Amino acid sequence: MSEKDVEGDEISKTRSVHNEATLAVTQKPTFWKKWFLNQTKIDTLLLAMILLSSVTALLGNALLMFLIQVEYHLHIPKYFFLSQLAFMDICQTLIIVPKMSTDFLIPGNPISLAGCGTQILLTLTIGASESLLLAVMSYDRYVAICHPLQYPILTSKRVCLSLAAGVWCGGTLNAFINMVYVIQLPYCHSKEINHFFCEIPALLKLSCSDTSTYETAVFISGVILLLIPSSIILASYARVLSAILRMSSAKGRHKALATCSSHLTVVGLFYGGTMFMYMRPNAYHSPDQDNIIPMFYTIVTPVLHPLIYSLRNRDVLGALRKLFGKYNSS
Repeated sequence: MSEKDVEGDEISKTRSVHNEATLAVTQKPTFWKKWFLNQTKIDTLLLAMILLSSVTALLGNALLMFLIQVEYHLHIPKYFFLSQLAFMDICQTLIIVPKMSTDFLIPGNPISLAGCGTQILLTLTIGASESLLLAVMSYDRYVAICHPLQYPILTSKRVCLSLAAGVWCGGTLNAFINMVYVIQLPYCHSKEINHFFCEIPALLKLSCSDTSTYETAVFISGVILLLIPSSIILASYARVLSAILRMSSAKGRHKALATCSSHLTVVGLFYGGTMFMYMRPNAYHSPDQDNIIPMFYTIVTPVLHPLIYSLRNRDVLGALRKLFGKYNSS
């Protein structure tokens, strides 16, 4: 074979590889999700427990929203923000669990790039908004305990509505920017997502481009949306704890501590999981951790929120007893 023939073969091979790479990048990919659960009896039982937890979360949060809506004495800023949190939990459950269950029952069930992008947009909107909302809720408790005389002014209806609008707008903007970037990445490796829903760290592993700059941007976003709000919460509750310890009434101290401890329990679960996922370099992520940790802030916390805020809250328990009392009397 002559040198020209060899060179021609090499050029044709190079063109072929280039065309395949270009095709892989330009075509709209279809993904498949690989679960850490398989269709065994134990895994089926685990899925049943997840579904039961999700139904509990939906009913509990819906009941909490209903109580806040119908009981006039719950029409205060604290419960307005709590109703927002309950609504976010309902949305997060409906966005993730039905698709997750379908993927388990139908292995290899595909999801388009548009579908994956939509799930990223919705879950990130809810997640980022919840992070900001928890900080707003801590502000509400701080003002209520440390500045009770100024509470009606500092948490007026206009202020509460503005804070809620800011929470939703901030979460939506962050989610939209991330979604637009992720769906434009070239995916020319495996299209198998080793995760139970479309989440940014799982998709970055499938991209064949350099995502180091974007990972840095995600880290900065985590500082703004996770680290700063959690620091605000810790600072607020440090002041709250100081004020509580100065209270002369033991009953007042107990009530304030119960309120704060329930909020801090939620904060620890939510921020711990999200920081672990979004503030670590992508190289340090493992499939097992990436499948287990997100369950804490997508499935576990929506179940715990209504339990924590109802079982440890006399106002909500009183409204619940009143509601059941009406039905029993009728």
